[in-house]
Amino acid sequence: MIKIEKVTKTYITGDQKVEALRGVDLFIDKGEFLSIAGPSGSGKTTLLNLIGCLDKSTSGDIFISGENVGEKSKNELALFRRQKLGFVFQTFNLIPVLTAFENVSFTLALLSMNGSELKDRTMKILKEVGLEGMEHRFPRELSGGQQQRVAIARALVKDPDLVLADEPTANLDSVTGEEILKLMENLNRKHQTTFVFSTHDKMVMDHAKRLVLLHDGLVTKDERR
Repeated sequence: MIKIEKVTKTYITGDQKVEALRGVDLFIDKGEFLSIAGPSGSGKTTLLNLIGCLDKSTSGDIFISGENVGEKSKNELALFRRQKLGFVFQTFNLIPVLTAFENVSFTLALLSMNGSELKDRTMKILKEVGLEGMEHRFPRELSGGQQQRVAIARALVKDPDLVLADEPTANLDSVTGEEILKLMENLNRKHQTTFVFSTHDKMVMDHAKRLVLLHDGLVTKDERR
């Protein structure tokens, strides 16, 4: 589903050149539950941003669902993200003035869905993530774990090909983090949605069915469990 070939990413700041990725090859199948891990500066966040079409590589190719994302314009990438990708962030990134229902359904509204289908799909995914009865609460009225469940529902409601999660447990206590990871595992099994994490959290690595380690911009280990 994801094919990454000889990908490099170089950042230029003033007269300094930083090689964040130095020739990464990686193939990810549909339905995988994969964690990209490594120390600070290893390139894991850079790689996740490239897979998420939030940045472009300096060289090499990235194919997602058969499409070369490096050949797309900014507008095409925005549409591709909206239709094909879901994101879960460590800071939840919910809109504070919208309810849980509105935060999730907003994603479908962007795809020009409305009416009963929008409502039905939103309520169904909120029930799946354990938030039935909380759909009218605002983010400030929810715990951190509940807010992350809203974020997961928002990512999954449009039935994306791929969900990218950047340090999804970083702002959660260990018990809540474990619950969130088990929830995502269950959703991964049920929907066969591909999950790719970027993390340095051992708990996330332990739950991953495949662990890819980066160091100094290169893949140093690729382990299937």
